[in-house]
Amino acid sequence: MKNIIIASTSTVHGSGYLDYILDDLAVFFNGVKDILFIPYARPGGISHDEYTKIVRTAFSKIDINAKGIHTYKNPMDAIKKAEAIFTGGGNTFVLTNQLYKHGLITTLQTVVKNGTPYLGTSAGSNICGLTIKTTNDMPIVYPPNFNALALVPFNINPHYLDPDKGSKHMGETRETRIKEFHNFNTQPVIGLREGSWLYVKGNSIILKGDLTARVFECNKTPYEVPPGTELNHLK
Repeated sequence: MKNIIIASTSTVHGSGYLDYILDDLAVFFNGVKDILFIPYARPGGISHDEYTKIVRTAFSKIDINAKGIHTYKNPMDAIKKAEAIFTGGGNTFVLTNQLYKHGLITTLQTVVKNGTPYLGTSAGSNICGLTIKTTNDMPIVYPPNFNALALVPFNINPHYLDPDKGSKHMGETRETRIKEFHNFNTQPVIGLREGSWLYVKGNSIILKGDLTARVFECNKTPYEVPPGTELNHLK
């Protein structure tokens, strides 16, 4: 049975890495001693070791040891044996490309669907959707496929931003970009604002946090849903 947290971000304004959600993670990962960290997204181009050090420091606050998948000779075996898995943010194209390169997509999908607790933030959340086509990231590498883990029946747009009426920026809004996506694709998209996350337990998908999320369905007017809303009906 799926047991997943899909978070918009790892860090909210004014707090440290994962601090805003640590209390929930302590409950979510109750009994877990070691977590497998997938650092492939490499935010800002930092090394896998540097990224893992940040994550290890954060998880040490709830007495969990984090170890980077890049330190294993056989990453597929590491995923199969993991107590729990965390995929961090960064560039979604880089992350997806590395997962395909190492042949890990199907294995990761399988273990999470079978119950291995999984946490994703930002890029690590993007890959939980049907495809990565609604990421905000630049396509700096070209993965062999845009298909993702399909752990939920829709796409995700982490770090969702509302239009700023006082801004002089004349470029497209996030909502405009998602409408462009729906000119060519039909799956729903969830706009997750900073500090929000989805809690997936089996077939249940519930919005968590203090903020509403924006839901985009093809050929429908976008709408807001409050925290506590079940989203498993979206297809």
